[in-house]
Amino acid sequence: MEAVVSAGLSCMLMRGGTSKGAYFLAGDLPSDPDARDDLLLRIMGTPDPSQIDGLGGAHPVTSKVAIVSPAGESDRDVDYLFLQLGVGEPTVSGKQTCGNLLAGVGQFAVERGLVPASAHRTTVRIRLVNTGTIAVSTFPTPQGAVNYAGTTAISGVPGTAAPVELDFTETEGSVCGSLLPTGNLREEIDGVPVTCVDNGMPVVVARATDFGITGYESAEELASDTGLTDRIQSLRTKAGARMGLGDVTGTSVPKTTLVAAPRDEGAICTRTFIPVRPHPSIGVLGGVSVVTALLLPGAVGSELVVPPAAGEPVEIEHPTGKLAVAVDLDDSVPPRVRRSTVIRTARKLFDGTVFPRS
Repeated sequence: MEAVVSAGLSCMLMRGGTSKGAYFLAGDLPSDPDARDDLLLRIMGTPDPSQIDGLGGAHPVTSKVAIVSPAGESDRDVDYLFLQLGVGEPTVSGKQTCGNLLAGVGQFAVERGLVPASAHRTTVRIRLVNTGTIAVSTFPTPQGAVNYAGTTAISGVPGTAAPVELDFTETEGSVCGSLLPTGNLREEIDGVPVTCVDNGMPVVVARATDFGITGYESAEELASDTGLTDRIQSLRTKAGARMGLGDVTGTSVPKTTLVAAPRDEGAICTRTFIPVRPHPSIGVLGGVSVVTALLLPGAVGSELVVPPAAGEPVEIEHPTGKLAVAVDLDDSVPPRVRRSTVIRTARKLFDGTVFPRS
């Protein structure tokens, strides 16, 4: 291990969607999970609220790691393990995946020679190791090289970049085992009506007004309301137990999303907490789960949704803009999820050698 530390190791820093993380080949990291996690904590600069001695950006959305390896089965091209690293606490969690960092996995696989690029657009089948599901990422590769430049804008990211189409199938219940993990469409926790859902990400959906807020507050305003964040923590820990996740006190799932009527021509307005820190936007699979819940008649918050035009995606308003999510449900009772689609962007920020603190 000391040899690895002194020599450094290969790392690519990428923005994926509205997150930023360090991407590694699995073969470049220790095979022992404890040694791997210790190394990653030192790379990221955790524990330290500023992460001043590492790559982390002092926020959960910039303290993330993607570990990519060649696939061992014919149904996918690569395997992607996501790890959420704490900021002020030395925690490493693989209990959930990350749809934002997923937006850069295909390009990383091409850059590292794991997948050959096509002449125009390349499609990479990715197994999300955390959940066991398959996602398909499609992105431009003109002349057989990854192109990050483009004209697609996503809320929460300045400028534009090349579009990345992410298609998800079989994400229903991928973490908790079923779309409605508690067996209920709606229930009460701490006196608050909620819908607990898992379509790729365990989420507790509740109305913002039931917490005494409008749902239009900024992330900074929400973060300063310690009474609110204490209630969020109580809600999510009780919901986590009901969802079969056990003691979630020290983990980042389930997420909590508070919803309100839209006010910027979207379909629904959201404020999300990870786990109690307000998210500057909303996660990809978190957004997929929220939209899925709101499309179920009778779910908490479904009455607030302004339905989009036929064939159009659901636009989720969040603190820094909107996220468009398409969820295709069948006609069964209860409905089953056929597929979900999200458009993201990604960009390579740095490729080289990272030196962990000793």
